[in-house]
Amino acid sequence: MDRIKIDLAGKFLFMRSVCKKYFTPLALLMAAMAFAHGSFGQRRADSLAYQFSYSATYDPSISPDGQKMVYISQFMGREQLFIRNIDGSGVFQLTRDDAHHEDPAWSPDGKRIAFVYIKDELEVTSLINIDGTGMKELTPRSVKTIHPNWHPDGTKLAYCTDDDLAPPRKNDADINVIDIATGKITTLITGGVNTYPSWSPNGSQLAFRRMIGEMNSEVFIANSDGTGAKNLTNHPSFDGWPSWSPDGTRIAFASNRNSSYQIFTMNPDGSEVRLLANTEGRATAPQWARDGQKIYFPICKNVDFGSACEIFVARTQGFVR
Repeated sequence: MDRIKIDLAGKFLFMRSVCKKYFTPLALLMAAMAFAHGSFGQRRADSLAYQFSYSATYDPSISPDGQKMVYISQFMGREQLFIRNIDGSGVFQLTRDDAHHEDPAWSPDGKRIAFVYIKDELEVTSLINIDGTGMKELTPRSVKTIHPNWHPDGTKLAYCTDDDLAPPRKNDADINVIDIATGKITTLITGGVNTYPSWSPNGSQLAFRRMIGEMNSEVFIANSDGTGAKNLTNHPSFDGWPSWSPDGTRIAFASNRNSSYQIFTMNPDGSEVRLLANTEGRATAPQWARDGQKIYFPICKNVDFGSACEIFVARTQGFVR
């Protein structure tokens, strides 16, 4: 407040000196009155503008050729899946029913999208062709599932049992693998809250998020069969949402270690943690561009009297070797 007073006083003294030099005493008086009434500055507004519309666009997944993106957008109260070119053109609505569709993941062969179909009491990991046809449920209707992630060979999916059955309390969640052809389900990671599985590019390892206590979350890594789980982040903040770089040399993840959630990258052994970009809002769920030179991620913010989510992108610069 004192600084504002000083600035205003400085402006008035400047105007007075100018008027003394170039105007008569009457002109000086008129200039002072005009300044007091705001003629030389912005007039007093009658109201305060606030944001009226709020978009909700998030959770991108990049096609194998790097040319397209599937993502979620809120439309008429439902989370629908959309596909667009990576330059933002050619928007195509993939789903159009009255259900919610979450956690999209593009298949390695580029032909299908895995996602979670949510309606009434159902949370079923499902598949759909990229033209919107052939929707197929994969997991049993009796189990609520989240976060499907394709194995690099395209024959199976890792997914999780839902850890939010009674929010805000977390419940135990396992990471399972389902064989696409046979429907056989195998449990890989169990014991505690385990979510957000992410296969390494060669399929030999699986990164995932594990809750440590009620308030701490860490990024872990395990062998492809679920053995040898190791804590990579070892930080008192909330770390999670791991995503492998295409060449397997880095893992992107989200963390609130700098107060707000931001995107970081690290080596697969947990070393050399780097902040990707200075961002504001809640940045999570990073996804690498296929050439490893960019990372896409949603940022959600509280804006005026509502909230909004948008997809951001940042260059990895020298982080990818």
